[in-house]
Amino acid sequence: LPYVPLAVVEEILLNLPAHQVVRVCRLVCHEWKELVDSAAHWRERCHREGFHPCEVSRPPDDWRLFYFLTKNRHNLLKNPRAEGQLQGWTIVQNGGDCWVTGGNMKPFPDETVTKCFVTSYGLCLKQQLIDLKKEGYSDAFMDRLQPPIKITDWYAPRYDCGCQYEISVELLDRRKKPLCTFQPEKVFFEQWNHEPWCQMTHVFKDYGPGVRFICFTHGGVDTQFWAGWYGIRVTNSSVEICPAEER
Repeated sequence: LPYVPLAVVEEILLNLPAHQVVRVCRLVCHEWKELVDSAAHWRERCHREGFHPCEVSRPPDDWRLFYFLTKNRHNLLKNPRAEGQLQGWTIVQNGGDCWVTGGNMKPFPDETVTKCFVTSYGLCLKQQLIDLKKEGYSDAFMDRLQPPIKITDWYAPRYDCGCQYEISVELLDRRKKPLCTFQPEKVFFEQWNHEPWCQMTHVFKDYGPGVRFICFTHGGVDTQFWAGWYGIRVTNSSVEICPAEER
């Protein structure tokens, strides 16, 4: 349609779903391809949908990639807040009186998070295995772009009992062999502490090709061997594929 100004065409495209613009509209003609491939088009989409880099002074190198990573960003872990009891988790170790779920004993920074997973007097570990292809991230995408993978976990002790927290996150290849591992030192809390909820974070970057799965494992134990559930509490865990502009 050569008589339709490109400005009008772009406004129409900006009101269509992004995946349709890439897969269909981009193939109509050379002019439409140039329009869809332009940084200005994706920068405008980001602006209209409220997607902004963390640092305005450091714009994305690829606005289209930034748009899709931000648009599709979500927590890859299932049931991270204990709202579904222990559903979605594989119990690796179930010591003492076993894993349970319950309400938060301490105020959580996000008031919508009201439940947590609770450990006992024997080591309690639980795990999720994330299949990246099933989550929409193809092998070629992971190998070529190697987008940052952000890990977040929240943990808190009881004030009246000492306890231990631990976490291990592995990036696995197609045979589920580790390519990269985040496993910080265990965290210990003394009895009669007044510690609030603590956040553990890590970002995998430049991890190389071959990542197909992510294995997330965490948990802990009380250090005084008290019957019941006096061990570490964990909740609001997350694993996200995020834009490179986030640091």
